[in-house]
Amino acid sequence: MGADPARRERMAPMAHSARAQQALSPLSGFPEWLPAGRVVEQHFIDVLRHVFELHGFSGIQTRAVEPLSELTRKGETSKEVYLLSRLQADPAEAAGTDPAGRLGLHFDLTVPFARYVLDNAGVLHFPFKRYQIQKVWRGERPQEGRFREFYQVDIDVVGDGSLPPHYDAEIPLIMHQALSALPIPPVTIHVSNRKVAQGFYKSVGIGDEALIEVLRVVDKIDKIGPGNVAAELVGAVGATAGQADAALRLAAVTAAEPDAVRGAVLSALDGAEPSGLLLAGLDELEELLRTAARRRPGAVVADLKIARGLDYYTGTVYESFMAGHEDLGSVCSGGRYDSLASNGKRTFPGVGISIGLSRLLSRVLGSGLVEVSRAAPTAVLVAVVDEEHRADSDAVADALRARGIAADVAPTAAKFGKQIRFADKRGIPFVWFPGTGGAVDSVKDIRSGEQVDADAAAWMPDDDADLAPRVLAAGGSGV
Repeated sequence: MGADPARRERMAPMAHSARAQQALSPLSGFPEWLPAGRVVEQHFIDVLRHVFELHGFSGIQTRAVEPLSELTRKGETSKEVYLLSRLQADPAEAAGTDPAGRLGLHFDLTVPFARYVLDNAGVLHFPFKRYQIQKVWRGERPQEGRFREFYQVDIDVVGDGSLPPHYDAEIPLIMHQALSALPIPPVTIHVSNRKVAQGFYKSVGIGDEALIEVLRVVDKIDKIGPGNVAAELVGAVGATAGQADAALRLAAVTAAEPDAVRGAVLSALDGAEPSGLLLAGLDELEELLRTAARRRPGAVVADLKIARGLDYYTGTVYESFMAGHEDLGSVCSGGRYDSLASNGKRTFPGVGISIGLSRLLSRVLGSGLVEVSRAAPTAVLVAVVDEEHRADSDAVADALRARGIAADVAPTAAKFGKQIRFADKRGIPFVWFPGTGGAVDSVKDIRSGEQVDADAAAWMPDDDADLAPRVLAAGGSGV
């Protein structure tokens, strides 16, 4: 039997609604924030940018797309890169595309920045201090704190030919200052030096060809545990059991005091002769720790299990952990890279550190670590007496906006009680009532109920904090 036309007509909206609901389902790994969450995100970005600029860093933006060959040449795998393809590409054209010419979305900001430095080396002034706050894309399995699209926040200093070692200390201290300005629990930056690690491994007899692989395996110690690291070093890398034990002894070294690091590392050698590379790395690490202890006590600790798996790091490396949320893993990370950017004639060594901002925000919002005074930017809702006088309300709003006060006009000329409830639901603190028939305007603080006469050309709230949404640490003060 044919379907009832009337029934088909009734079912059509339902089917459309189901399709729409399916289309609106969240995509795993691609975060979206409600207005209050976006207020927090924007506040974090503004605070970070302000601190970076205080220290002389210039903001830049790089293109979102890079050649795949560039994205994968420094230790990343192609499966993490989102490749670009034309949805309407001719099949024959697509089949003949040269793989060497494929493009992908950048998965971090360091590799694109290296290319940017090479492209603009003739006009940049070195040492070049840059910050960058931009989205990146990474094709990994989504989970808590792991996204496929996220904001990354980087600071780097790059030199021409050489870069003084004091920047290895400056970078983490600036980032610590920036993070300390956010309404989040304290963050401690853990530092190590790959010269220490590689020099140590050489000292216990691990060959040069295996050093990078040993670093990659040791870098997984927090994820898979010391026993599994030792087993992988022996089984997959070819280290002896004694060498694996030595690597674990080094990874166990932590120290807050600069003078304690060298003795602990040399003791972990268990009698082996320290290599020159190891001693050079210890010199650099101790100097960084002394600088940090002098300028920001408690900000930085030595942690010799920090290795960083990427190939391009050559010296100091960083990872950072938020108190009470160590399960989140590193909040920000980075290090020194001496040869990432080179055109064959000139080399541009650098050092930098990066925050996965969306990852941090996910924990901050999901754990209720912050509160927002209101989600709407509006400070004043201008009431409408009736539609014939809407122009009066528009004029008041325009006058307030001209003075930097965010104002909106009520959508309808409903009863004043309803207009006040409209403002209250959105967290708007003030409602403005235009005078009619020659009467004076007045403004009401709907939180306290206080109402006073006001002039749109001169009125300001008693508390400047009411001018914009505030982000507060949960149970704490506003920022």
